[in-house]
Amino acid sequence: MSSESQGRGMLIVVSSPSGGGKGTLIRRVRQTVPDLSYSVSWTTRKPRPGEVEGRDYHFVSVAEFERMRDGGGFLEWACVHGNYYGTPWSEVERAQRAGLDVILEIDVQGAASVRRLAAEAIAVFIIPPSFETLRERLMHRGSEAPADLERRLRNARFEVERYCEFDYIILNDEVERAATQLAAVIYAERARRPRQEALVRRVLETFPPVEQGNAQSGQNGGS
Repeated sequence: MSSESQGRGMLIVVSSPSGGGKGTLIRRVRQTVPDLSYSVSWTTRKPRPGEVEGRDYHFVSVAEFERMRDGGGFLEWACVHGNYYGTPWSEVERAQRAGLDVILEIDVQGAASVRRLAAEAIAVFIIPPSFETLRERLMHRGSEAPADLERRLRNARFEVERYCEFDYIILNDEVERAATQLAAVIYAERARRPRQEALVRRVLETFPPVEQGNAQSGQNGGS
């Protein structure tokens, strides 16, 4: 059950250094966790092989991005590795109002911006098992020019050092295990008492009223 029992969906921010695997984990989780909406970010970078417009990102020009930014259309935006990235307000608001939990795939700069605007957001950081593993993943991806690859690797330590800004840390050493842990975080957050108040009230309405004397004696009994 999503946060619909409370009337408004949660906001879940998932970040990692470039190549940390956040996109892969989110795709796995979306296949198994119901009532989970994914907000497609805008970016000015070129599509990588296999990426699809409107599914992975909205690929736009710098001018188009800046018009959206200047019009207040982004929940957060940042310039990362020389390209703009932004999360549109409209998609997030529409999904949350429908009671769906929204998952965002953004960098650590964007995560900090979201937390400033939405302190209730749940922040999850995906960490690679080592720097060498991260390097291998980025090189295997083969989508960056050498200079861009080196810039991403230089920035990686700075990004990992900001782990303390997040609520949860997930080690992405094995995809299935890490995806299961990310799903577990979402389910655990959904089960928090404040998000289940409406559900509990509905359940209590199905119980017959308890007389005052019986209520006191029931509290002293066993399970």
